[in-house]
Amino acid sequence: MTPVAETQKSGRPRQTKVGRVVSAAMNKSIVVEVERHVQEPRYQRTIRRTSRFMAHDEANAAKAGDRVRIEETRPLSKRKRWILREILVKAQA
Repeated sequence: MTPVAETQKSGRPRQTKVGRVVSAAMNKSIVVEVERHVQEPRYQRTIRRTSRFMAHDEANAAKAGDRVRIEETRPLSKRKRWILREILVKAQA
């Protein structure tokens, strides 16, 4: 379903991230929250860090709670630099 990651002019493959849709209220846009685990430097405890990305959803297919894959792209608006590639898991109704 997802094509092989296209390369940018720099020659490196486009970055992809997997996250959860937290907002789909906008037209053709979604907000995706991506969670990562980092090690706290002093005590070496693993802690969660989250980042939010705005992504372009051309078909308005994603809904809040869906698990999705997003891919980086050229700037589409002031805050949108990502595009929805696929919906991995649909949220329970």
